[in-house]
Amino acid sequence: MTETEALRERALTTLITARDRTTLLTSCVEDPDLTAQHSPLMSPLVWDLAHIGNQEEQWLLRAVGGREAMRPEIDSLYDAFEHPRAERPTLPLLPPAEARLYAAEVRGRVLDLLESTAFHGSRLTEAGFAFGMIAQHEQQHDETMLITHQLRTGPQALTAPDPKPAPLFTGPSEVLVPGGSFTMGTSDEPWALDNERPAHRREVASFYIDTTPVSNGAYQAFIEDGGYQDERWWTAAGWAHIRKNSIHAPLFWRRDGKQWLRRRFGVTEVVPPDEPVVHVCWYEADAYARWAGRRLPTEAEWEKAARHDPAGNRSTRYPWGDADPAPEHANLGQRHLRPAPVGSYPEGESPLGVRQLIGDVWEWTASDFLPYPGFVAFPYKEYSEVFFGPEYKVLRGGSFAVDPVACRGTFRNWDYPIRRQIFSGFRTARSEAV
Repeated sequence: MTETEALRERALTTLITARDRTTLLTSCVEDPDLTAQHSPLMSPLVWDLAHIGNQEEQWLLRAVGGREAMRPEIDSLYDAFEHPRAERPTLPLLPPAEARLYAAEVRGRVLDLLESTAFHGSRLTEAGFAFGMIAQHEQQHDETMLITHQLRTGPQALTAPDPKPAPLFTGPSEVLVPGGSFTMGTSDEPWALDNERPAHRREVASFYIDTTPVSNGAYQAFIEDGGYQDERWWTAAGWAHIRKNSIHAPLFWRRDGKQWLRRRFGVTEVVPPDEPVVHVCWYEADAYARWAGRRLPTEAEWEKAARHDPAGNRSTRYPWGDADPAPEHANLGQRHLRPAPVGSYPEGESPLGVRQLIGDVWEWTASDFLPYPGFVAFPYKEYSEVFFGPEYKVLRGGSFAVDPVACRGTFRNWDYPIRRQIFSGFRTARSEAV
């Protein structure tokens, strides 16, 4: 198989994988659930479905293929910057059947285009970038739709097998990451997005980082110790936020006597103590770290822990090396509907012995979302550039809801520090004693 044939096969596979997941997420409920807004934080599922098709049409059929617009009159309806999520239910959206038909028609034409596109000649087509970008975009919206499924009330609509039970993790609680410079970001990952670029050297002092994400059991100790009632652990903004919104535990948790319960995709269960905590905002993660006498890692520290191989003095694509993710490496792709127990996936650990840096939960870092030195917006500034600034915090690593195509050691996510509906957790760090 030639390099071009391999790229074409990869593009085809990732597009089909994304569409199969989109179909699952939009066919497991009836039409009223597709058109309803289950939270003002989220779009109706039917908006996401047609938006996926519209972005695919605009970037692949029009920008790459030079085709005439199929339905130019709907472009503004599915422009994420023109219409905030809270107002999207009031728009004249395509009904479910029409949205499905539109997305399917776009996809049929895209598959024809894929067969004839040369993967060179422009930045959009080089190494199949535009096809990879659209596959990532669809998977990102699939994760968003999975969040909507978690927020919706009513009976269970999605099922998946649980991760395999893991032996109780008895390794060290933290790992020393030696100081020095390392290569952060990438200039040669063909489908990396603009905010991951370019590769550059970054100096990081020695620090310790948790071997695994913070567990529910550890987080419960923070709750039981009065962490949500003690202003000492919170930033001023964080303290104001939790008091104003009466937050006393992670989202979807409630106390039942002496035990904590949580709702997970329509099912209520006892909070499993050995899973990574999920659905906490940045303020909660930061407060826990202060309470524990630690701090959140910076984005650079997180990436060094995840990518730096001291033996070869180089940065790898993933903690386990350069190979694409496999089931033994990480909990990705909605294969399960929950994080795996802390300490899982020993084959996915970094050379320094840090586990679960990819998959399970997005991990909050201490860093604001800022451009790397030499950043250039591509292919449009609205993907990253308009979000740069101190109002957004960076998350790294991906969750169980993230597909491998949209997850790398360099991949950057960002959100407001108040966000809790996302599949977010964290691990803590501390500076090495001088």
